[in-house]
Amino acid sequence: MTVPSPCAESEDFFLGRQSIVDRGQNLHAFELLFRSNRRNEAAVESATAATATVIHHALNELGLESLLGGYRGFINLDADMLMSDAIELLPRGKVVLEILETVTPTPEIVKRCRELRDGGFTLAMDDFVRHEAALAPLLDVAHIVKVDIRMLDAAGLERTARELRKRPLQLLAEKVETAEEFRQCLALGFGLFQGYYFAQPEIISGKRLASSEAVLIRLLGLLIADAGTPDIEKVLKLDPGLSVNMLRLVNSVATGTAVRITSLASALMVLGRRQVQRWLQLLLFARKPPGTVFPSPLLQLAATRGRFMELLAAGDTALEEYAFLTGIMSLIDALLGMPLAEILKGLPVAPQVREALLERKGTLGRMLLLAEAIDRDETPETGALISSWGMARVNRAHIEALRWANNISKAGL
Repeated sequence: MTVPSPCAESEDFFLGRQSIVDRGQNLHAFELLFRSNRRNEAAVESATAATATVIHHALNELGLESLLGGYRGFINLDADMLMSDAIELLPRGKVVLEILETVTPTPEIVKRCRELRDGGFTLAMDDFVRHEAALAPLLDVAHIVKVDIRMLDAAGLERTARELRKRPLQLLAEKVETAEEFRQCLALGFGLFQGYYFAQPEIISGKRLASSEAVLIRLLGLLIADAGTPDIEKVLKLDPGLSVNMLRLVNSVATGTAVRITSLASALMVLGRRQVQRWLQLLLFARKPPGTVFPSPLLQLAATRGRFMELLAAGDTALEEYAFLTGIMSLIDALLGMPLAEILKGLPVAPQVREALLERKGTLGRMLLLAEAIDRDETPETGALISSWGMARVNRAHIEALRWANNISKAGL
């Protein structure tokens, strides 16, 4: 079978990307999701054309390294695409071939799956609900099974997990939306997880900030308020590790300084306040929670969202200054487990930033709604939001933001 052609109007399409995490909530992989032109929906007449478009963008326009940053990418395949030689273009170690639930396991399909597995590809079954005899041939060749937990009650999920654990399979729970669902799937032996829970807050009433978080928040407040360097330096010294990291940053090759910087005051001057503010914002998301290692899915999401909004605001100096901050701060409640309004009480943010974060109003609010819609892979209203900037501009900003976020992760934040 020949390679299906991606849709001709490539500027009308873009990719979604959703994190897949392990049992410690560490980033493990991404699922690459096709998105159509005017809405952030996979509203396509042909699943084959959709997958061809994903492959075209991933290989030719974005580059897998830029898109995935060293992680594997799950790519959906229908029956036609599974039988196509197009997938032979994909690097075996970088992708997981995700067989859609619509694929009927005919002898021809099963033979093709076995060939792909023997050829070094990793295979996953998508949207698995219950164990059926007809699916056994696919289970025999799959490496990973993605279980749609929204389609099962607690007893059904336990029964399905128990049956699947009899096979040498890796179980992935998809559409995990709450902490309780995550805990339940952990107890049932799932090893991988995907869903909105991993980028949403579990708000804890009355929670207090850890000392390191409090220092970062205090520093951000001082920078936003344009406080004097001695005041900022005094707070920096409360966290020796933070001070050391800043000196490492300013003396790295990236800053281009010829003379070694040894004082915090000089470091602040060389880096510039805007860059220090950005560094602190990202550092909040990179702080290691107990029992986890880097990189954090929240760091990836926050960095992507902040940079995406900043790029959308390019050309408007006043707006650009606030766009990155708005994007980053929109996830601070998820990070700290505290209501956003409570966190903002300690930060002197501009009125338009506060309005965008708390009410989704104004230009920054519309940018944030668009960024959230892309992140969450939902919201039919996205078309109206995209029209404010144009699909081509949104596409370019999204691609560049993904690249930038991957580079931030590689930098060891």
